[in-house]
Amino acid sequence: MLPLKEKDKPIVQKLLSAGCCARCILRFCCVSVQAAYRQPQQDTLKELQAFISNTENTKSQDSAAADSTEGNYKSQDSAAADSTEENYKSQDAAVSEPPEDPPSKRAKLEPSETAAPSEEDSAAVVKLKDEESGVCVVCLGILQDLCGTPQAVKIGEAVKAEKYEFDSLVLSVSLPAQLCVREHSCWLHVKKELREKSVAADKDDVIQVKEAFKWIMQGPVAKELGGVAVVTRSLFEVGVEFTHPETDADCHFLASTCPDCFKPTKNKQSVFTRMAVVKALEKITDAKFLKHYPSPPAQPTSGCIPQDVQCLHVSVFVAGRYNKFCRSLPQTPWVIDGERRMESSVEELIAAPILTSFRATGFNFSSSGREDVDVRTLGNGRPFAMELLNPHRSRLSKVEMKQLQETINKSSDKIRVRDLQIVSREAMSRMKEGEEEKTKSYSALIWTQKPIQREDITFIDDIKELTLDQKTPLRVLHRRALAVRQRVIHSMNTRFLDSHHFYLGLKTQAGTYIKEFVHGDFGRTKPNLCQLLKTDTDILELDVESVDVDWPPSIPE
Repeated sequence: MLPLKEKDKPIVQKLLSAGCCARCILRFCCVSVQAAYRQPQQDTLKELQAFISNTENTKSQDSAAADSTEGNYKSQDSAAADSTEENYKSQDAAVSEPPEDPPSKRAKLEPSETAAPSEEDSAAVVKLKDEESGVCVVCLGILQDLCGTPQAVKIGEAVKAEKYEFDSLVLSVSLPAQLCVREHSCWLHVKKELREKSVAADKDDVIQVKEAFKWIMQGPVAKELGGVAVVTRSLFEVGVEFTHPETDADCHFLASTCPDCFKPTKNKQSVFTRMAVVKALEKITDAKFLKHYPSPPAQPTSGCIPQDVQCLHVSVFVAGRYNKFCRSLPQTPWVIDGERRMESSVEELIAAPILTSFRATGFNFSSSGREDVDVRTLGNGRPFAMELLNPHRSRLSKVEMKQLQETINKSSDKIRVRDLQIVSREAMSRMKEGEEEKTKSYSALIWTQKPIQREDITFIDDIKELTLDQKTPLRVLHRRALAVRQRVIHSMNTRFLDSHHFYLGLKTQAGTYIKEFVHGDFGRTKPNLCQLLKTDTDILELDVESVDVDWPPSIPE
């Protein structure tokens, strides 16, 4: 039997007369026993009809519930709910905890035979039969014809076609905005009855359409996918968006009564988003709502339409270090005025094999700083990380990661990666922690205008903790704000080459502009090497020797 009490009887009668489907009636009666929603809709209709037509039965049921079986119909699947749960739950016993949100299709209702109604209830019974083939005035058919085995088959086929690898999934559903309006209208209809009966009730106790949908669908979906766990939290999400042709018409009155809640946006086809409608319903008074919208809601001319099933896996993060051996390779694609300047980039050479292995639909690349196109990165390399968007494969073994690293390294002699590994989203922050406190080491080939001797440059080796004031370099002023940044050169060393050339080694604070320190950038960096040597100097070659970040963890070769 349904977990209903005598006090629910007038609510059931009102909702049946209003054109609500059987499952929406359970929602407004605050029935939270999940198994009640999973039973076939036609069976629920039979029980509702019997419930309102047999006064003696309902009285005895209410009396028994008041004595000892009240717990049978409480939510939370309590210990006392054994007999009720078993009646509804046998077919879904293997289903795991409720999911996040879901999709839909058809489960046609058939008229059902019931006990003969009393005179006072005959009108409601007739109304029930009339509405069996109609679209529910609240859920617009979602809990009637758009949930059950046919929709589960559709979901299963869509997931299998995408060939994701996953251990569990969460169902998600996007509902038309006017469901909020119709729900509110029906709640006001019920609230009036409750007030007359002096029954205290809260709208928050009404079971949401999403929740009922999840309870119904999780079992059939799990079955279609071979028993995979359908849970409330998962890295893999499967869902369907429901739309309805009358959304704008149902919500239009809110735009004039609460204009501040509806702002046109470029990316939204309609201003009547679900969030905007919810906000408006929170602001509008009951009296004003009833002045503009019928309660109960009017019978819809059509039901909701399910859109394509969508699958989405949360991002996977891959990290490592890269070396760059080429002086004509940018870190990221180099495009100026819509025209590509270089045929490839560090980012693309690394990303292509990784995207293929994880079967991701896109990526975001980040690194611990960046080198200019003509600068090599040597030593242990520069830490980098990639966010892989919607990966169809989310796990690779250590052996597979090693093979992936070798594939990248064999694909080009311009770069090399090491320590390639999967990391967590939280670990990504380690790469950016203390960005300005990090140190980096460089090696530069310097040219001097005036001839020099070995002894002319030895004093540079003794300079420690040299503080620079660097205005934003002219070469990056188009993309960085004008500012004066203080940076520190911790130490330097020199190696004489000939009368116009020497090698300069530097250990600096991260973010120091090395080229500008050497040539002065028209005096925008002070002090600079030109001032120290009292001659014009320029940088011919620059290499990054080390990026002193202890991340990601090194992996033995």
